[in-house]
Amino acid sequence: MAKAEAQARIKINKLLESAGWRFFEDAKGKANVALEPNVKLSQDQINDLGENFESTKNGFVDFLLLDNKSFPQVVLEAKSEDKNPLVGKEQARKYARSLNCRFVILSNGNLHYFWDLKQGNPHVITVFPSPDSLQSYRKFEPDLKRLVAESIGCDYIVQTQMPAYEREAGWLNVDERQDFIAKNKLRFLRIYQKQALNEIQIAVAGGATRFLFEMATGTGKTLTSAAVIKLFLRTSNARRVLFLVDRLELEDQAAKAFKDYLKNDYATVIYKERRDDWRKAEIVVTTVQSLLFNNKYKRLFSPTDFDLVISDEAHRSIGGNARAVFEYFVGYKLGLTATPRDYLKSFDANKPNTRDPREHERRLLLDTYRTFGCDSGQPTFRYSLLDGVKDGFLINPVVVDARTDITTKLLSEQGYAVMAPVGEDGQQEQSFVSKDFERKFFSNATNELFCQTFIKNGLRDPVTGEFGKGLVFAVSQNHAAKLTQDLNELAEVLWPGKYQSDFAVQVTSSVADAQQYTINFTNNNLLGWGNFNASYKTSKARVCVTVGMMTTGYDCPDILNLALMRPVYSPSDFVQIKGRGTRKHNFLEQLFDDDLKPLITEPEKTRFKFFDFFANCEYFEEKFDYDEVLKLPARSAEGDGQGGEPPPPPRTTGMYEHTGVDAMHHVAEHQIGHEGMKIDRMFFEKFEEQVKADPVLQHQVENEQWELALDYVASHLFDKPTEYFNLEKLRRAAGVDRRLSLKEILQKIFGLIPYFKSKDELLEDEFQEFLLANQSKLAEDQGAAVLAMKYFFKAYATDAALRAIIDDKRFGELNVNPAFGVGDLRAVPSEWREGIPEYVKDYVPLNQFM
Repeated sequence: MAKAEAQARIKINKLLESAGWRFFEDAKGKANVALEPNVKLSQDQINDLGENFESTKNGFVDFLLLDNKSFPQVVLEAKSEDKNPLVGKEQARKYARSLNCRFVILSNGNLHYFWDLKQGNPHVITVFPSPDSLQSYRKFEPDLKRLVAESIGCDYIVQTQMPAYEREAGWLNVDERQDFIAKNKLRFLRIYQKQALNEIQIAVAGGATRFLFEMATGTGKTLTSAAVIKLFLRTSNARRVLFLVDRLELEDQAAKAFKDYLKNDYATVIYKERRDDWRKAEIVVTTVQSLLFNNKYKRLFSPTDFDLVISDEAHRSIGGNARAVFEYFVGYKLGLTATPRDYLKSFDANKPNTRDPREHERRLLLDTYRTFGCDSGQPTFRYSLLDGVKDGFLINPVVVDARTDITTKLLSEQGYAVMAPVGEDGQQEQSFVSKDFERKFFSNATNELFCQTFIKNGLRDPVTGEFGKGLVFAVSQNHAAKLTQDLNELAEVLWPGKYQSDFAVQVTSSVADAQQYTINFTNNNLLGWGNFNASYKTSKARVCVTVGMMTTGYDCPDILNLALMRPVYSPSDFVQIKGRGTRKHNFLEQLFDDDLKPLITEPEKTRFKFFDFFANCEYFEEKFDYDEVLKLPARSAEGDGQGGEPPPPPRTTGMYEHTGVDAMHHVAEHQIGHEGMKIDRMFFEKFEEQVKADPVLQHQVENEQWELALDYVASHLFDKPTEYFNLEKLRRAAGVDRRLSLKEILQKIFGLIPYFKSKDELLEDEFQEFLLANQSKLAEDQGAAVLAMKYFFKAYATDAALRAIIDDKRFGELNVNPAFGVGDLRAVPSEWREGIPEYVKDYVPLNQFM
């Protein structure tokens, strides 16, 4: 017991010091007292404190943290490693009340809880709060009654944008009112958006601290979020709000919106642009990836820095390791999702270990609802696509189900079977399924059929009759390039001379200025405009072919045609893609010829077409009532399912077989130290010099264009005759005990990370993120089992043989396993014997430990 207590104290000491606290012991040495780093106690002050400063009528405090005036601020109750820190909860409460402390930390050295006695329950933390953070947090005095009683009208945001709008002449004149609203960009809440805020008030009154809004794409989640932010800030229930997104373009979009809506009352910053003075703002917007990088969220922030955390597109921005960022901060949590709970209906809870990618996505979606206390699938507030259509805000698609002979077979249980060569003379049957399309299985004829069907059956622009603007979603960047070429060739045949290979444009991360292309397409000037009518501003480029860039948050209301030329496994992605077409639009807004306007018979967008070539709608919607069912032409005249050539076998690069004998001439052993061989260091340094000297690569890294940077290194620096740089050589030269990625190597070279973390350091990070993500599931009696859980977690993540034993339930083999035995597994709480493997498989990238 004494050893376990000592080990816990050593760990707690280190954690306090790393958070910025410094120690002195009292005269009797019975308790550790920690001070803020800028506080210095004179001997007289120490004498005034008394020998038993940390003493209370209930006993002695284990650790006492003082504020900048040397008053007690935090009681830290330490337990031995074999105990759950929560067992000291009531004892710590008594100590805190005796010393007039508001905050409590409970820790056994491995598991830690932070507790604000004025609100809520103990919350799992992975680092201790810094003195500065606590100093600010102590000023935070939430008033729940005020939040619940706050009056919210439809002009809640407008009151911040223009407080005196009702006295303005443009508002008072009813005939001018709509122009006045548009000119000043006033944003009134719709009835359902106001209802969402009322539901939060009801939930807070009931003691809830977590909320989930399920709102269809195009229903104004950002505006609603702005109103929620104002509600919490205005009623003093938050000092600072963190808004998390999962993409750079959404970061800029959200920050711009919050500034438009709230700048008169609250400051908004993007974290990466204001790294030094973000504390001066009330609203901080950032990507999850930015905070995850190099554990920035733990190194640069304290758990008490934000009082409200909002996760945009919660299914993605709290998925995997990202959930650790979300859970790290103490305070209220709001999730936003466009993915309805209906997509949980096919989840088979009796088969939680299935590796089917769609079932995997369903499991993650279910986790999202659980994270926000919505285990039943009922969110805090719901406003669906059907609600939006019924109320006249959104448009339903015309779904076009189109399948070729080949895609029909790829989608079948048997798959598409071909005879593939094996060795020099042999052959064996090989079967391909839908997920292999354009990855292992290729068919140019199928892609051509997709494009022909899309152009032939797509909706036309109501003003000019040209092909309506569209988005095509491809499997990969290579696939996008093929489809773009096919569409442009078809356009030249159908409309000779009208397009100069600019009918379709590839918009993927590998294309320069791709982000600007998305903006130009929305603004109707992508590669020019007015190709059929000079007085009508619509993009000359009619179709953007993408992979994932234009799925989330992309607003282009005049889209008339969408096409899924790929299978989709994520219900969130499916909903987002479909949502690109649901917004309403009046095409006359783009027409400058007033004489022509009366001649347009259908100026309002009332529908859009959603082409589905891989039965995605059927899977997600179950027996969807399709508006159109197209049977595409057969792949071959025979129709035997074997039409066309099978995918070619892998190419060989030339081989030589030595048939003579060989023998060893000399053998010597020499252990290489951690510094590695000199030639390895020189090899890495030479690569580093070339990388830093390359302006193209430097620009890509500075702008976080990682896909471009990785492709650039592979094509311009790897396997050249001068040095023959390649990833495996660089990994060996780095001398790290795990598998490095090229991205990590570039990050190290450009100073974005200080060093390459060891395997154990990464495992520690992964396990801490596991604890944060699963804190609500940790039973009170499991705190003492954290060490056993950690050992199991690390062993399972790094040992492929052990993973096979656990997954196949061959537990008898653990009796002879030298690294992880039966006793080790028994020490793990029963529910985590399956829960830990499932988490590791879903969230931990195992290739980094190879």
